Amino acid sequence: MKKFLLMMSLICLSSTAQAALVGKEVSYVANGTTMKGYIAYDDAFKGKRPAVLVVHEWWGHNAYVRHRADMLAAQGYTALAVDMYGNGKLAAHPDDAGKFATEVSKNMPMAKARFEAGMTLLRKQKTVDAQQLAAIGYCFGGGVVLNMARAGEPLKAVVSFHGSLSTDTPAAAGQIKARIVSFTGEDDVMITADKVAAFKQEMSDAQADFRVVTYPGVKHSFTNPDADELGKKFNLPLAYNADADKDSWQQASVFLKDVFSKK
Repeated sequence: MKKFLLMMSLICLSSTAQAALVGKEVSYVANGTTMKGYIAYDDAFKGKRPAVLVVHEWWGHNAYVRHRADMLAAQGYTALAVDMYGNGKLAAHPDDAGKFATEVSKNMPMAKARFEAGMTLLRKQKTVDAQQLAAIGYCFGGGVVLNMARAGEPLKAVVSFHGSLSTDTPAAAGQIKARIVSFTGEDDVMITADKVAAFKQEMSDAQADFRVVTYPGVKHSFTNPDADELGKKFNLPLAYNADADKDSWQQASVFLKDVFSKK
């Protein structure tokens, strides 16, 4: 672990360092369904390192979630952008996105099996310390990773970016193993103040180690540069916010580094 932390420090300090980033498509199976993911890592570092699962927005496993996996790889992690819909299925319209997301969200055994299939694949990678796993998610994916934390999955950390906070099955006291951070916008009409308050109460009741960050004047999907275009195209209350995007990523990066520095 000390070797990993030293390597991360060198990456951060050396702006001229040439990262040997590797990104590759992978297929794996969950209950008979083929899932199509993407693994990214820096092969300049030869040892095992912590790993992060990245869960996509409701649009599906697209270029955006792969970009986030690449960003994590550049920080020294092995990252797996998972596929929660199966066969790399993508939505081109909000109606389809909602249908796909609901199908998974309303079937927790299926969601858990698909997430765990990704975890199993990630653990087997030669670059991964199998005991040092985290998960981050965006929008739909933010809700997924929070639900996996609620289910007691063996994750060190979970980060939700404008992810759904509501649940029909609140976490039991002591069930959550992961440290949690959630980033939301105060002007997000999908994740309203009452839902944020309910989430905070749930986490407190569950005795979880959690933190909630809210950004004034910020709407849903604030981390995605495509949010403005998608919002206009489909008349959705979405908006990119560069400041909130940058700040949430920086905070998440510090959070993950801190979590993985402790065993």
